[in-house]
Amino acid sequence: MKKSVLALAVAAALAAPLAAQADTILYGSARVSVDYNDLSNAPDAYWDVFNNDSRLGVMGSEDLGGGLSAIYQYEFGVDVTEGGNFEGNRPKFVGLKGSFGSITLGTQETPYYGVTGVTDIFNSGRTFGATAWLGGSFSGYSLNPGQDRTAASGGGSLSRLDNSLMYTTPDFKGFSASVLLSMNGALNDAQGWSNSVDIWNISAKYSNGPFFAGITYIALDGDQIVDAGGVPLFDLDLDQWAIGLGYSAGAFSVGFNYEQGTYNEWGLFKPVWNIDFLRSTDTPWNAYLTASYTFGNNVISAAYGQMDTGVEGQDNMDNYVLGYQYNFSKRTRAWVEYIGRNADDNTFYGDQSAVSIGTRVDF
Repeated sequence: MKKSVLALAVAAALAAPLAAQADTILYGSARVSVDYNDLSNAPDAYWDVFNNDSRLGVMGSEDLGGGLSAIYQYEFGVDVTEGGNFEGNRPKFVGLKGSFGSITLGTQETPYYGVTGVTDIFNSGRTFGATAWLGGSFSGYSLNPGQDRTAASGGGSLSRLDNSLMYTTPDFKGFSASVLLSMNGALNDAQGWSNSVDIWNISAKYSNGPFFAGITYIALDGDQIVDAGGVPLFDLDLDQWAIGLGYSAGAFSVGFNYEQGTYNEWGLFKPVWNIDFLRSTDTPWNAYLTASYTFGNNVISAAYGQMDTGVEGQDNMDNYVLGYQYNFSKRTRAWVEYIGRNADDNTFYGDQSAVSIGTRVDF
């Protein structure tokens, strides 16, 4: 009898932590492809086994009573090809959710991406990058000493921002809004950031039935950066706006976004630069249109976009993608995608012709 009571007590003690974590979900996505990539400004075309933003994470909530819940997410980038695991600025946050909406703190997807991401429909990590949308390259925080300015964490600072506080309203018959403030005291005077809010981003969206529409604005109220001799290098007073439109009914879906502003890799190079091939004279803009058609387990997708970098003497870049996806199940798919870019006179990127053949398994 005593042994039976003891066994029950031990079982209850072991089960208690599991019960406390009953609302925690372990999830992940493995996305790998074999790519052929041909760049006009590279010496040779090459084959590559390529990781396409694979990730592993936990997320969940706890009911606090009275309609209030604690919410949390902790996600890591996982490189299943070269072993660079548990890296990147993927979402990691904690907060509260209730009838007032939600308040969260940490590293979070931006309201900006919540609008422009309506056109992020392909599988390859090469598709929605620096030449397809203005949020895909510049990362202000990578201006820290010793870091590569062009190596944006996790796909671009307009995808996700760290050190952030975000408020999202409840859904009012399809209407919602979000405000994000990014604050990093370590980047104050020495880095040219503000002493309070470094970056702020607002958006308003309507999503109801087949329709989606959104508008967003982001700004960095920074200073002009100079070298040791007082010569201006670049200006951190940057801002940008975008709209996103989407329609999905039955087998068809379309998406469109338009962006314009200076908070991007190209807008950073204002006339303050004394390097001719980098001098930006106009405000960069980008337009991107996507469409897809689903029949059975098959999905055919296409995209076309134009980007004006605003850099003196450079023509617009043309971007286009064609894709085929086969869904083995709700969690497993295979794809073939062609990524093209016409940018002969672009010093950094040049023309691109790439083919991605890959598979994705979600769990």
